[in-house]
Amino acid sequence: MAAETGSRPRVGLFVTCLVDLIRPKIGFASVKLLEDAGCDVEVPSQTCCGQPAFNSGDRRTTRAIAEKVIKTFEAYDYVVAPSGSCAGMIKLHYPELFAGEPEWLRRVDALCARTHELVSFLVDVMKVERVDLLYDGTVTYHDACSGLRELGIKAQPRKLLNSIAGLHIAEMKDADVCCGFGGTFCVKYPEVSNAIVEKKAQNIAATGALTLLAGDLGCLMNMAGKLQRLGKPVVARHVAELLAGMTNEPAIGEKPKVNGQ
Repeated sequence: MAAETGSRPRVGLFVTCLVDLIRPKIGFASVKLLEDAGCDVEVPSQTCCGQPAFNSGDRRTTRAIAEKVIKTFEAYDYVVAPSGSCAGMIKLHYPELFAGEPEWLRRVDALCARTHELVSFLVDVMKVERVDLLYDGTVTYHDACSGLRELGIKAQPRKLLNSIAGLHIAEMKDADVCCGFGGTFCVKYPEVSNAIVEKKAQNIAATGALTLLAGDLGCLMNMAGKLQRLGKPVVARHVAELLAGMTNEPAIGEKPKVNGQ
């Protein structure tokens, strides 16, 4: 599915905390997709984007984290994250942290211009048109809040998914409504979060799809947990895993099988 490009762009993969700690396979899927699209990919030593601290009002810690991110990824042609939430944090909120500091703002603006969510980068920047893959099944797609509202990610994942032979997308009711995760929101307001995700789980199950896809691991973990507790036979995967053909291993929240059991 390689796009037609000149020299190969050098991409720094911003793995994200959740992917690194909980679902590293998403990172490997991201590397495969980027390399197939014609990029040279590196994964520098990195830390959080700072969003949890930012959402909690701790600007001092967020600023320190942001400075490290800026320095770490300054040398790359592009910075790509398999998360609209983390990419949105960098692109939209880093400038707030350095307001009134021209030299830092110059560096921040340059970073923001080079930072993209994974699937939107593949479609909008690398001009990837299709994925040469066979997938016999029906999926449904959840539009994660940050990716949709901050970065305008909606058509891009559906474009690539619709290019996969055998795959059918069953759109759920209110696909663009929050799942209730919201980072620290689900910790601060657990009752409200639970009510939101229960409605979301019902909408997912009503599609009849056996696979739930999204572009943010936090949302997927939240929805997968609720689906399991409700006894719904739906597995959750990051869209990068499916696009990269990495669907043979357990889905998010599933326990690995031992000796085929």
